[in-house]
Amino acid sequence: MDIQPENNRPIDLHVHTTVSDGSLSPSQCVEEAQRMGLAAIAITDHDTTAGNAEAEARGRELGVEIVPGVEISVQHETLTVHLLGYYPEPGVPEFEAVLAGLQEHREERNPRILARLAELGCPLDYAEVLAEAGDGVVGRPHIAAVMVRKGYVSGLNEAFDRYLARGAPAYIERTKPEPEAAVAAFRQARAVPVLAHPGAMGARSVDEIDAIVVRLVDAGLRGIEAYYSTQGGGQTAACLRLARRFGLLVTGGTDFHGHQKPGILMGRGAGSLHVPYGLLAQLKEERAQL
Repeated sequence: MDIQPENNRPIDLHVHTTVSDGSLSPSQCVEEAQRMGLAAIAITDHDTTAGNAEAEARGRELGVEIVPGVEISVQHETLTVHLLGYYPEPGVPEFEAVLAGLQEHREERNPRILARLAELGCPLDYAEVLAEAGDGVVGRPHIAAVMVRKGYVSGLNEAFDRYLARGAPAYIERTKPEPEAAVAAFRQARAVPVLAHPGAMGARSVDEIDAIVVRLVDAGLRGIEAYYSTQGGGQTAACLRLARRFGLLVTGGTDFHGHQKPGILMGRGAGSLHVPYGLLAQLKEERAQL
């Protein structure tokens, strides 16, 4: 990778806004990027691209490069796998249908989570959850925030650990697309598909991660998020080996959510993460070839 100063400027290719489950609006995320001295950020809200235009407009005003993107979940055996798609073209029917399906499944799932919580002695008014989400896609972080406000739990982590995380009593599984269908939809929208945070998927072994990557590469995967807030050096090295083995792009990001993920700073993760602009330069080269 070119390590000229221009290509070593810090960036963050994994940022969430209030359009999904972050605590800062798209414009505020751009302002935070400028404050942190970042050259570029990618807006990767869950299941929606609705925040991209606002961020791009604010980015032009502040001189911060904005990469439009999205993050979606797919199912691989018993694991939920996250995929990032960069530079999707808007209005592509196959791609929009995947996003609409994911949003519909969320809307069906949320009332069921609230019903389960009521059975567990934590009744919530769905109107409050909708208000918490504002114009964004309603998700578990919004439910957790209302639970904190109601005094059922002391913080967001407790809400997830006791009630909302996978395996907890109020967790409801949601329908997710097959990896092949999701990658195909990305490719139809000329988006570059990247596997998000492999070390945070809950895989039980290296072989399980290998199987996921092989399946996704066969479907058209083009990158892997090797640099990530909570991945240790060993996990990063393993991701870099996978990238070399399969000829994949390397990306990186913090998975910034604002106060929804305390301790994760935009561009720096837990404090020491550095994602260089050179990785974005390679991502843009890949996008130009699609």
